[in-house]
Amino acid sequence: MKKKRISALLLAVTMTAGVLTGCGGSSDTAAGTDGETTESAGDSEAAASGDVIELTFYNADGQEDPWTDPVAQAITEKTGIQLKTSYPISQNDETVPLMIAEQNYPDLIFAKGDAGSLIDAGALIDMTDLIEEYGPNIKKLYGDELDKLKYSADDPSIYQLSSYNVGGEVFTHAGTAQLQWDALKANDYKLPETLEEFETMIKDYLAASPTTEDGLDRIGFTLSCSDWHWMITLGNPAGFIADGAPDNGQWLIDENNQAMYKFRSEKEKEYFRWMCRMYNEGILDPDFATQTHEDYIAKIASGRVVALFDTDWDYADGEKVLKTDGKYGSTYAPIPLTMDKDTKCAALMYQGLTTGYGIGISTSCEDPVAAIKYLDFICSDEGQVLVQWGIEDVNYFIDEEGHRYRTDEEIARATEDTEYPKETGVGFHNYPFPYYGDGIEDSTGSTYTTKSRASVAATYDEEQKAACEAWGVELLVDVFPQADEFETPPYSAIWAYAKPMEFDEIANQLDEVAWPRLISCIMGSEADFDSSYDAMLDELESIGMAEAEQMLTDIIAEKVALVQ
Repeated sequence: MKKKRISALLLAVTMTAGVLTGCGGSSDTAAGTDGETTESAGDSEAAASGDVIELTFYNADGQEDPWTDPVAQAITEKTGIQLKTSYPISQNDETVPLMIAEQNYPDLIFAKGDAGSLIDAGALIDMTDLIEEYGPNIKKLYGDELDKLKYSADDPSIYQLSSYNVGGEVFTHAGTAQLQWDALKANDYKLPETLEEFETMIKDYLAASPTTEDGLDRIGFTLSCSDWHWMITLGNPAGFIADGAPDNGQWLIDENNQAMYKFRSEKEKEYFRWMCRMYNEGILDPDFATQTHEDYIAKIASGRVVALFDTDWDYADGEKVLKTDGKYGSTYAPIPLTMDKDTKCAALMYQGLTTGYGIGISTSCEDPVAAIKYLDFICSDEGQVLVQWGIEDVNYFIDEEGHRYRTDEEIARATEDTEYPKETGVGFHNYPFPYYGDGIEDSTGSTYTTKSRASVAATYDEEQKAACEAWGVELLVDVFPQADEFETPPYSAIWAYAKPMEFDEIANQLDEVAWPRLISCIMGSEADFDSSYDAMLDELESIGMAEAEQMLTDIIAEKVALVQ
């Protein structure tokens, strides 16, 4: 690994340039959550003079942003900065590799999984000193988790600010499996406590109601496995359900912080054996491996699919059709499913700050001080309210107790109008920048985000409300094991870490082998399952599974050392 990837001399030069051409000192203050005040980055020399600095920004999850909406204009008014955003133009976009080849970078970069390549190429600056001098709100937002932003024990540089929530609560979750409300009601709202009980509920519902009201044959459950969605519908649920594991991608981490490629797990082998039996019994859709994701969504939208092993953002398009058609009973209840009663669903577990996916400042940036001051403003209370809530007296109001609230009309527009974020800017400029999690309050007693227990409950449809009444809870997630039942690990979610290229090369090969081999194990005969699964493990071992496990264990040890 490389040590410091930008020299102290270069940093001093660019910081000096930033002082001359960028944002100046601030006289405004913003109230912190503890009642103290921190310097705001919102009153820059550029803003005061009317000059505007344009920072180029690559957003790997982005879309066109003309920077003309009211929130964008307010940000520029406060900071003297506007962003010129570029984004991927195709699914197989090669923008980041091209940047590296040409050594020509935008000022700010959100590269998702390509961040490690940028760091290896020396493309991102170490922000540590900039944060210390110009980032009081960054430091306040991250608090005790600031050290998790450091890259490694050997290289404790801060190359990125995490694009994920800092703390907070989980008010909505799809669970580890999903079951149509009609099927759950047929079981008097009793939640399945084991995979066996889940199977029985699916089979009983198929027997009692083999076709939809439109005369279509019901499907027990289906998966989307013809492309990368196999990780979401086949790979991820195996870890969640069989091992009760949090989301660490393709990896299990034990109590001693030892990493294991999860398909080596004996419990997951039994989960896939169950999948094999469901396939051979006709409960699992016979087309699960070959159908396109569009086919998968279309089946969900038809109301035929009784159960899923997925996450809400992945099947949402199918549910939208069902809701538009008024078929709420065919939409899905979130189930905290595990394989047995001794395994606890970890869906609500806080895994700590997610690092690896974040915003970095590139070595091409001529004004890193302006860039860090912009990031610091976004992290300030003023910035957080602006990007999350919008403009006061337009998008939100202040009640007699000093708390923010939105009108019913504004909530309806935000919920139903797909153009609302782009037109108003509300919620359009917060991701992939740092933010406080849901439920965290500022000094006024208002939450930083617009989501709260009450706001979530207010959006429930008739099926969701009926379930909450049957269960005697306020929110659907209240029936899950709660976050305080789990310890927060000293490392972040493994899937997001920026890892060395040599690790990624092996890990990618492991996935390329596991994907078709798991499908073959499921589609084969039950008698051949053990030999097929063992053959897969032998092949995984031959391409470096144990080596990758040790490499990841070492990476985790470095991360843990940073915070202990």
